[in-house]
Amino acid sequence: MTPANIANDTTNYDETCPLLHTSNAHNPEAQIAEKPKSTPVPKGQLAALCIVRLVDPIAFTQLFPYVNEFMSDLHLTDDPSKIGFYSGLVESAFAISQLCSIYQWAKISDVIGRRPVIFFGIIGLAITTVMFGLSKSLASVLVARCLGGLFSGNIAVIHSVLGEITDSTNQMVALPIYGLTWPLGSIIGPLIGGTFSHPASKYPEMLGYQFLKDYPYFLPCFIAFVIAMIGIFLGFIFLEETLPSKRNGKKSCSLNSNTNGDRATTAPALPEKPLSVSKLLSIPIISALALSGFMLSYLGTSFDVVFVLFCYSPIESGGLAFSASQIGYSLATSGAIGAAIQLCIMSYLLRTFDSAKMYCFCISIWPYTFLVLPILNLIARAGLDETTGELGTTTVALLWVGIAFVLMLTKVACLAYPVSMILIKENAPNAASLGQSNGIVQFAMCFARSFAPFVVSALFSISTEYNLLFGQLWLVIMVTISFLGMTTSRKIEQNSVKTIG
Repeated sequence: MTPANIANDTTNYDETCPLLHTSNAHNPEAQIAEKPKSTPVPKGQLAALCIVRLVDPIAFTQLFPYVNEFMSDLHLTDDPSKIGFYSGLVESAFAISQLCSIYQWAKISDVIGRRPVIFFGIIGLAITTVMFGLSKSLASVLVARCLGGLFSGNIAVIHSVLGEITDSTNQMVALPIYGLTWPLGSIIGPLIGGTFSHPASKYPEMLGYQFLKDYPYFLPCFIAFVIAMIGIFLGFIFLEETLPSKRNGKKSCSLNSNTNGDRATTAPALPEKPLSVSKLLSIPIISALALSGFMLSYLGTSFDVVFVLFCYSPIESGGLAFSASQIGYSLATSGAIGAAIQLCIMSYLLRTFDSAKMYCFCISIWPYTFLVLPILNLIARAGLDETTGELGTTTVALLWVGIAFVLMLTKVACLAYPVSMILIKENAPNAASLGQSNGIVQFAMCFARSFAPFVVSALFSISTEYNLLFGQLWLVIMVTISFLGMTTSRKIEQNSVKTIG
């Protein structure tokens, strides 16, 4: 090699690189041969992780069908249009507490390991869910939700485990399977909440106990508690520790033999150290993921809250006047649609499209999800029988078709959540910083969730109560924010490693 060649050789070498390097830049056959083989998916670990992950969406979504009814039963206000204010406050309390703990859990897990943090968080979430079901005042409801949020801050740790048991060759298979847990949980949770709230009045012969009459929302919370205990038991048995410094039976990396049979050996590489928060945020792609994650979480959370409030509100106030059971069925439909998307097309999309471009496309759908809701109210108004106050059969059918359509749009838009996990893993500066990188992005998402329910529910109530812009002021604002989210997502495509490279 000539001095000029040496000067132009900018390859970075470390302890893991072979001492003898052969370039195959002009040998297409060698390049094809060197294409990395797909790593087998760790099926046992993935299954255990999915079981543990399933607990959170069930506990979180089981209250959605009845939370507005719960607030009404507490007699906080005589004005039905103001119920959304209190239900939004309850959901914001959970997210604010989660915001305060999410990064701390991520840092703790980088020290003591992933398993202890995951199990401790699930136990706390299970207990606080029962506390919620036993609440008889707004203060006790808020305390239960705040404590639940503190324990739910381990979500970034669970995401980090997925990143540590997969690599770039098998994450297209593992991520859609892992992604099924939230839609599956959002099917089970609302069905539990809608079916078993007020059980004494719904099933007097089987569940007509005085205790269930006094605490009409205890049973769905207790069922969620039992599911959480089962998840902890199975996870404790089957889920292994994935933090590299705590993992047993570490494998050392050795170099391949050369063609002459000579073997080169090197000292084991020093363990990488995680970067500080300031250094991670100075990386453009990490800061872009955090900012866009904030916008994504605000839009997604706002839609979840406003959709339930929209379904609960009277038709004259711009809603659909659904019962708790009907709201539960619609949310279960949403989960089923999400599960179908994850199962049928997610893997294909990840193999076919660039992650950053797919993320931007998903964000671009949000404006249209909000625009469909007023159309559903117009259908309901047109089909409302003023004499009986009931909807016609054709109108009901059209409404459910419209609901399925808007929920399908939201689930496609929500594919941005799992795609962001891939982008974080692809762009984390090193393996040691993966947990904290996830923590930063999850912190930004939780920050949006901390005030989105309160803001959007209050905005919806004010718009309908004072008939601002014909009751659609909330819609104009949410569509505007959606387009702003589209703008922020473009920075990810501009700074992503794969896009640049």
